[in-house]
Amino acid sequence: MDGNPKREWSLNDFEIGKPLGKGKFGRVYVAREVKSKFVVALKVIFKEQLEKYRIHHQLRREMEIQFSLQHQNVLRLYGWFHDSERVYLILEYAHNGELYKELSKKGHFNEKQAATCQGFGGLCNRSATALYILSLTKALAYCHEKHVIHRDIKPENLLLDHEGRLKIADFGWSVQSRSKRHTMCGTLDYLAPEMVENKAHDYAVDNWTLGILCYEFLYGAPPFEAESQVDTFKRIMKVDLSFPSTPNVSLEAKNLISRLLVKDSSRRLSLQRIMEHPWITKNADPKGVCN
Repeated sequence: MDGNPKREWSLNDFEIGKPLGKGKFGRVYVAREVKSKFVVALKVIFKEQLEKYRIHHQLRREMEIQFSLQHQNVLRLYGWFHDSERVYLILEYAHNGELYKELSKKGHFNEKQAATCQGFGGLCNRSATALYILSLTKALAYCHEKHVIHRDIKPENLLLDHEGRLKIADFGWSVQSRSKRHTMCGTLDYLAPEMVENKAHDYAVDNWTLGILCYEFLYGAPPFEAESQVDTFKRIMKVDLSFPSTPNVSLEAKNLISRLLVKDSSRRLSLQRIMEHPWITKNADPKGVCN
């Protein structure tokens, strides 16, 4: 399906199937475009909720940013339309759903768990966890080239398609900017120190969340989790990072995490250096091809 927001879509163009999820502002359904039989995800947002929470501008920004991005690890937004009560987003359908559900089911990802070969079916001799981090790094590098900072990378915002390929799915907190930003946004456990301290931030907040995510994948919980929000903030600001003895995680993975979770944002490992890190090159194929 070609993305074209100027096309006059309507609900009559789609056969609506089963619900895929429910959010604060609406629901998501699997749907099929009547003429082409192309399967999509249809996100339905209630205008009443947009009014209540005053997020018209935020939704418009999210739609424009996501529509402009075309990368194999970014969920496509093909177009949108609305009626008197709802706004409808026509999204790429990710058959295997949220990565969060997979993580919740397993508790944590085994560092050596084999990956599904993207595009080939079956398993390959690459680490699924390392491939997820590599895929995310490539997607964020693409976004940053387009001057887009995501600002809310977390398992709930990552989907898997029918081949097990990772897709960044939610751009609700993203911004397109060449200058530093000052808005505190995102999810508590993933906030970078500069956000917690209300300082200006830039692309490096996404590099920080890559470190948080890698830790959560391997240990099953974010590194600065605490009983209260205040305590979590304190741990983030101090970068109170420790590695439990179980599960057993390689020194190379710990090194990558430690080089991303650095308080000085200018000293965090760059996205290019992440792709070249020994843990990535050893466990994931930098070319994205399984062998």
